[in-house]
Amino acid sequence: MNTFLLPLLGGVLLGLGAALLLLFNGRIAGISGIAGGLWAPASGDTGWRVAFIGGLMLGGLVLAAVRPEVLGAPVLTGVGTPLIAGLCVGFGTRLGSGCTSGHGVCGLARGSKRSLVATLTFMAAGAATVFVTRHLVGGAS
Repeated sequence: MNTFLLPLLGGVLLGLGAALLLLFNGRIAGISGIAGGLWAPASGDTGWRVAFIGGLMLGGLVLAAVRPEVLGAPVLTGVGTPLIAGLCVGFGTRLGSGCTSGHGVCGLARGSKRSLVATLTFMAAGAATVFVTRHLVGGAS
């Protein structure tokens, strides 16, 4: 039952959080945009961004403390890989004018055609990556 209810609850909470941010702040819950806005914030624009990012971190820490088994085994093998991966993700979100949360969750809910194209691109790239790593390179199955 947990394999069905927990993801459903997570999706409901994600949708509720995105809807409340849009309703009360008029902002899209795209994580890359929220985090990127902390580099050069407009006047009075820092508090909600810090609270949002802090809430994401706090939620992860609470989950790690309460239900660590749902996170799986850590795969961190050093600093280099996550650093390069983070730079690639940052570049990709700039190139795509948003991230999966902004386009896939919020943009699709608003009926954005640009978000539909971006989300289809994310999904196709993910499927291609899985295919290459599992079948061509011989990675984990």
